[in-house]
Amino acid sequence: MEANPDLAEAFQVAFDSHCAGELEQAEALYRMILDVDPGQPDALHFLGVLLHQRDGHDSALEMIRQSIALAPGQADWHNNLGNILTARGELEQAAAVFSQAIALKPHDALPWNNLGAVQQQLGQLEAAERTFRQAIAISPIFADALNNLGNLLDAQGHELEAAEYFCRAYVLEPTQGKQKSMLGVAYYRLGRYAEAAEVYRQWLLEEPDNPVPAHFLAASSGTNIPDRASNAYIEKTFDEFAARFDEHLAQLAYRGPEMIAQALARIMPPGRQLNTLDAGCGTGLCGMVLAPYASRLTGVDLSAQMLEAARQRNIYYVLEKADLMPYLQAHADSFELIAAADTLIYFGDLNPLFAAAHGALQQDGLLAFTIEHDSERHDGFSLNPNGRYSHGRDYLEAALRAHGFNILGVMPGVLRIEFGTPVHGLAVTARKR
Repeated sequence: MEANPDLAEAFQVAFDSHCAGELEQAEALYRMILDVDPGQPDALHFLGVLLHQRDGHDSALEMIRQSIALAPGQADWHNNLGNILTARGELEQAAAVFSQAIALKPHDALPWNNLGAVQQQLGQLEAAERTFRQAIAISPIFADALNNLGNLLDAQGHELEAAEYFCRAYVLEPTQGKQKSMLGVAYYRLGRYAEAAEVYRQWLLEEPDNPVPAHFLAASSGTNIPDRASNAYIEKTFDEFAARFDEHLAQLAYRGPEMIAQALARIMPPGRQLNTLDAGCGTGLCGMVLAPYASRLTGVDLSAQMLEAARQRNIYYVLEKADLMPYLQAHADSFELIAAADTLIYFGDLNPLFAAAHGALQQDGLLAFTIEHDSERHDGFSLNPNGRYSHGRDYLEAALRAHGFNILGVMPGVLRIEFGTPVHGLAVTARKR
């Protein structure tokens, strides 16, 4: 091309038109160059690429192979040929061509990633994993390789490690236009809490009345921690989440209601039925395990949409939309059993709640609930970057005793699997004294 400046200039115009999507003009110029110099490798190669993009014709493949024969040292051209062979389903040939590209340019992550994708399609999963990891080692910010390795690991059941790679890809620039809620979660999953806090800070500047970024800013920054999640946060979050709530919890292997059922089975005589409150009933998942123990089952929740889902189960005598604390205070000596599955994780200071529950229970009434257990602290609670509170066992037991409860049982267990990591909790039963 250098020997003929006019052809070099024509090729640059053709290539620019090609990149701009002006395929007819680019094709005409490529063909004009080849009319003058039929062995011009650049025009041959990119005309072949163009023809493949347009109709995948066999002539495209032949042109690209001719160009590589004329200029065999072009690693990128081998990569292009590998992509075309992959699109044609000629996977073993594609793998060989990507390997040639890697041999010519071993520090280019692109052919490594493409080779990994072909190996995965061929069922060579161990090789594919090694290849994707090599691509990422070369370019740690290569989004395609990060996502490909994440998908491969996820398909093999390695959700925890897969989530890390998905999150690493999601936080890459540009972040403009990406959901701030997802960015915050990704930074949290990566342990980059300061960056998560900055996402929520910017979100809150854009939407100063939105309770969601306000809650997560406190959770990720560790500053201005509220004693409990705000009603506005609970209502907005769960109204938006209600339609997919049960499905999502199933994906997390959620066991809150199961743990409540096991805890009650240890203290309840067979066949006994009580006037029961499902506190923070949500869609009624816990109500399903409470119903056999209930002579009358009442559900209370802040989310109208969650209550509507609970209503479809036809197990509740009454469902009420209300803040739990005022509701308990307004129903003195009303219930024989109050149960709360994953409700107390939105309360930090449990003392007011236990006082209200004591007042709402009849004499010798029962309280059953789950919490997320903070094993690193014993005398208090924490608001975690995931937006939920966890409690120390000593703090929990002291608060129960201080507000007139005798503890019947404390059963440890795994409440859910989050990003592949077990979330440990306690199922607690206590009796009003």
